[in-house]
Amino acid sequence: MRLGSGTFAACCVAIEVLGVAIFLRGFFPAPVRSSSSTEHRAELPAPEPSAGATSNWTERPSPLFSKVVIVLVDALRDDFVFGSKGVRFMPYTTHLVEEGASHSFVAEAKPPTVTMPRIKALMTGSLPGFIDIVRNLNSPVLLEDNVIGQAKAAGKRMIFYGDETWVKLFPKHFVEYDGTTSFFVSDYTEVDNNVTRHLDKVLKRGDWDVLILHYLGLDHIGHVSGPSSPLIGHKLSEMDNVLMKIHTSLLAKERDSVLPSLLVLCGDHGMSETGGHGASSAGEVNTPLILISSAFQRKPGGIRRPQRVQQTDLAATLAIGLGLPIPKDSVGSLLFPVVEGKPMREQLRFLHLNTVQLSKLLQENVPSYEKDPGFEQFKMSERLHGNWVRLYLEENRSEVLVNLGTKVIRQYLDALRTLSVSLSTQVAQYDVYSMVVGAVMVLEVLALLLLSTPQALRTEAELEVPLLSPAFSLLFYLMFLVLLAVHVIVCTSTESTCYFCSLSWLAAGGVMLLLSALFCAAVSALAKVCRAGSLLRKNPARPHSKWSELELLIVFGTLGHVLSLGGSSFVEEEHQTWYFLVNTLCLALSQEICRNYFLEDDDEPPHRFPMEQGFDCAAPALQDWRGYCVPRPDRVCKRRLPSAVPGGLERWMVLASPWLILACCRLLRSLNQTGVQWAHLPDLGHWLTSSDHKAELSALAALSLLVVFVLAQRGCSPVSKGALALGLLGVYCYRVAVGNVLFPWRPDSKDISKGIIEARFVYVFVLGILFTGTKDLLKSQVLAADFKTKTVGLWEIFSGLVLLAALLSRPHNLPVLASSLLIQTVMTSFIWKPLQHSTAEITVMHYWFGQAFFYFQGNSNNIATVDISAGFVGFDAYVETPAMLLTAFATYVGPLLWACHLVHFLSSERSSSTALSHACFCYALICSVPVAVYIVLVSSLRYHLFIWSVFSPKLLYEGMHLLVTAAVCAFFTAMDRTSITTS
Repeated sequence: MRLGSGTFAACCVAIEVLGVAIFLRGFFPAPVRSSSSTEHRAELPAPEPSAGATSNWTERPSPLFSKVVIVLVDALRDDFVFGSKGVRFMPYTTHLVEEGASHSFVAEAKPPTVTMPRIKALMTGSLPGFIDIVRNLNSPVLLEDNVIGQAKAAGKRMIFYGDETWVKLFPKHFVEYDGTTSFFVSDYTEVDNNVTRHLDKVLKRGDWDVLILHYLGLDHIGHVSGPSSPLIGHKLSEMDNVLMKIHTSLLAKERDSVLPSLLVLCGDHGMSETGGHGASSAGEVNTPLILISSAFQRKPGGIRRPQRVQQTDLAATLAIGLGLPIPKDSVGSLLFPVVEGKPMREQLRFLHLNTVQLSKLLQENVPSYEKDPGFEQFKMSERLHGNWVRLYLEENRSEVLVNLGTKVIRQYLDALRTLSVSLSTQVAQYDVYSMVVGAVMVLEVLALLLLSTPQALRTEAELEVPLLSPAFSLLFYLMFLVLLAVHVIVCTSTESTCYFCSLSWLAAGGVMLLLSALFCAAVSALAKVCRAGSLLRKNPARPHSKWSELELLIVFGTLGHVLSLGGSSFVEEEHQTWYFLVNTLCLALSQEICRNYFLEDDDEPPHRFPMEQGFDCAAPALQDWRGYCVPRPDRVCKRRLPSAVPGGLERWMVLASPWLILACCRLLRSLNQTGVQWAHLPDLGHWLTSSDHKAELSALAALSLLVVFVLAQRGCSPVSKGALALGLLGVYCYRVAVGNVLFPWRPDSKDISKGIIEARFVYVFVLGILFTGTKDLLKSQVLAADFKTKTVGLWEIFSGLVLLAALLSRPHNLPVLASSLLIQTVMTSFIWKPLQHSTAEITVMHYWFGQAFFYFQGNSNNIATVDISAGFVGFDAYVETPAMLLTAFATYVGPLLWACHLVHFLSSERSSSTALSHACFCYALICSVPVAVYIVLVSSLRYHLFIWSVFSPKLLYEGMHLLVTAAVCAFFTAMDRTSITTS
């Protein structure tokens, strides 16, 4: 069966997406869990150790607090409370921290620092899996043992107001609730007012035990404006007033209550210097945790620095405070200052219950638990505790009892700390079998692409896939039987849960069939390469083709980038790699221009012979792997003459073009500091987005939109030109409406809205331009000879995507979009046309610049740099599918626009009908290499110190980038008439 190169590459990438999905499912497994039932049944607590004596305390300790109020402020950083902003904007909270009856902590949130996993950590005490970043968009019901479930089982009445994520995680748990969407980030006022409006009435009532308030406004301000926005101070003052109202009300109610109340102020995660979150920077993981109660007594002395604890410690503390069992999966420790004022016997009882729970979890997840230092410390503590209880029951009240009790407490605290660390290091057990299946599939696809390169880049751009040959069939069946046998052995012998084994036999068999077919196809391709190599060795007169500097740069640059992914610092600062490669590419192009137009003799023939320029090389054996013709004595390779050498001003424009591109890239680097090491440094983007420079930002945004219109309207029809102009005007109006920029005649406008009408106005023109372009493409498919219609249709689709990118981009990033169009125009007119580069070279250049512009936008391999606000432009409510699509487009707008430009350029400038097939194959290959290599690297580095903070986010980015590549290859194939399957 014969396949076009483009269709073959698109199919390979689609299979690779499946392999990466299976690998990700194995790499991001479920965390450590207790094997006991998660049902909230009344289980007897562990008995008090008594060293032979008979203890009269076998019941669960009574609650310490009558009511608990949890005020969770989304994205509340520790320095917002304990730093200068706290002193300035939260005076009441600062007073409680410094002089009131409270205990203050800095709670560390483990990555991923997004809302849903952090709520799970706070309520279960466990460490959620990293894949919860994806599940954060649509939170499922929480089935793990948790404080909320235990409280409901104990008959506690709970009320909740705030982020609807709680309602999804804990359905039917609250007697009263009012959820607000957490994803509509443009709203930072009503989303909090909807919570506060319930306070007066609920605080007057006494028919509840637990009140949870989740405020989202601070997080939304961070996403839109960053942590330095003046809106942050106003929001902190608002939260301070809320805390004061709740605290004073609780103190008034305590007069009629036997037990005191507990007020908890905390954050689910922090906020990075750019306003996002999701990664592991100090601003994202350090959150305040303040426990306020009249039961606490402030020790005399100066102001003490808050103690550092883990965020998971809150679950155990709340359970003890409410008289509930500690969640079975909790890896947290009791915050001892909460019970420090209780009698020593109660203190020891609380610590014993916590260590028993942690030791059970350790026994269920660590085979050699008896050798664990934490377990040994626990056993020692339990023995000492028994001795203390025996002395206590003998009514021995001497100083010996006090000293022994102090020693036991110290021993328990050490055991808790060690057990918690041991369990945290056993966060998850990798699903190795699923990882191996996914990795093998990806590596087979990569091998097939590499081995098929000589055949795919031939003039006819077709490959022969021997699916029906006898040798292929025999090897296929043998391979399939072997894989099935391995699957049966693994799934029947493994003790742990394996995702791939949980699939139906039909699905697993389908994957095995696919793996067998890929293996046989790769073997067949290898045989063809070997036969071609033997034919070439029999021809001693064959000269060796010469490598150009540009080809060497492409090969070694790609290999260098791939190898750099093995270092954590290179992954964190990957933008530097792409900046270096793009700058070096410009220098290589400048050298090539100088040699071709200023140094070479006009009679000297060029040193490269691109296939697309008219070579007559029908014999596959006489082509090297780059697709170039290899001359032989008895055969003349005919090629078309290159275009005329430009003269005068045009020659100097060609010479200056690489340097103009270099200057643009240097300016764009100064716009957004990204990565990790230098992300905190001030950049031009921060300067422009500050409230003092709104006029400068307005002028730059207007100029950028004008440049975008001039460059994007060139290939459009008159109707699309008008729509583009009105759409770009609407983009500016939208940014004025949301308060980012100003109109010249209204420099002090304070009428800020959500800009829904303006954004929808732009969406109408985006859809109109895309519809017009699609109509032209369909028309060109019917009229095969209508080349101009197809070219115009492709450009209109490109222009529609440019307009959508302008709407979704932040205003200070509009120069990035304008520079992208400018560089594309310059390279088209003064580099690719005059120098007549091959399709493979042009494809690689588009790919490199697409990657560079991904980072010019301010993106990185850090989850916190994903701008989720782009998903809500023009919407007054959260709609999941459009929000995810718009966010993905805004994140990968650089690679997508450069890929679309590549399709248009090859369709309009190349006379060869196979250029798109060659480009699709090259694009798929250059995207597949880093994905396959990185999967191998993260598998070998899965126990690395930075696996979750550095390598795992990059793995998610690679998976998403591969999905985008699959969409690009599908578009290539749809535009290429030659990629039709033939048999």
